[in-house]
Amino acid sequence: MGRQMIPQSHKILPTRYWHKLDDDRIQCDVCPRACKLREGQRGLCFVRGREDDQVMLYTWGRSSGFCIDPIEKKPLNHFLPGNSILSFGTAGCNLACRFCQNWDMSKSREMDTLADQALPEELAATAKRLGCIGIAYTYNDPVIFMEYAMDVADACHEQGLKSVAVTAGYICPEPRAEFYRHMDAANVDLKAFTEKFYKKICGGELAAVLDTLEYLKHETDVWFEITNLLIPGENDSSAEIDAMTRWVVEHLGPDIPMHFSAFHPDWKMMDKPRTPPETLTRAREIAIANGIRYPYTGNVYDTAGESTYCHNCGAMLIERCWYKLGHWGLTDDGHCLKCHTPLPGVFNGSPGTWGPQRKMVRILQT
Repeated sequence: MGRQMIPQSHKILPTRYWHKLDDDRIQCDVCPRACKLREGQRGLCFVRGREDDQVMLYTWGRSSGFCIDPIEKKPLNHFLPGNSILSFGTAGCNLACRFCQNWDMSKSREMDTLADQALPEELAATAKRLGCIGIAYTYNDPVIFMEYAMDVADACHEQGLKSVAVTAGYICPEPRAEFYRHMDAANVDLKAFTEKFYKKICGGELAAVLDTLEYLKHETDVWFEITNLLIPGENDSSAEIDAMTRWVVEHLGPDIPMHFSAFHPDWKMMDKPRTPPETLTRAREIAIANGIRYPYTGNVYDTAGESTYCHNCGAMLIERCWYKLGHWGLTDDGHCLKCHTPLPGVFNGSPGTWGPQRKMVRILQT
């Protein structure tokens, strides 16, 4: 039975992934956190809570803002490169990462943060009018507002547009299957490769994220890439990077792009220094040695580390410098011009020309 769109005037949506417990509480079943709620309580994410003896979503149709980004900023390097995508988030999050770089939105407990309102059809029409390839659900994790994201995705597909999830992958199997049926691409934030880090720094569990990655690879057609934010002294050891990249090759294969991204001090982790560029280069070298064919550096100026190379002949396929594309060495269907080896990903002729620009958008004023 399909989901029903809610009336325009409503902003609170009944949800389906929950069940009643013997002690009269209700357990939310969207993510492994399994928040157990009494009447009037909210989950850790804050945007799902118990009301009228069921779990409601409080952020349907509401956003903390809209922005046109380069698709490479998600980051996605093998998904329609050079194009723009309309990005938005809501409020709240189901993890508690101490280093969160979008903490003003993801940690918000004020509904006033959600200044913009837009129906799915309005969002899709705006993205198309502005020349975007689709919409990205980002800034905070879309799994906590999955009903809204899925409705927007459906509206996008009706307009011939794509939907992209930027997520930590912390979601239970049943809602995960429904959520990703609506997505075309994803970037999954693999925050570290130890349970200790996930428990201490994020308030979550690594195993659930690894399960999501294996699900995406083996049970969906969703194009996905992985981001690993390297924090000095926390998750940047050569041993941990070695173990992580070996796991990726063994369980996901060598063709999954991995983005090693630089940390900057933020929110509750102001005592850590910025990630040295040398750390990112080291991570990339370890990944290559372990068989990762498309490792990237991020949040730094590093054309060599940002660019894409043919794994067969070594030719540069896509030159990048901070989201700006240069040399293009691909055929229209994504093969190396030199040796004709296919580049894994989603390509459609020549690259887009959006570049590194970022543009704020008010939906009602476009």
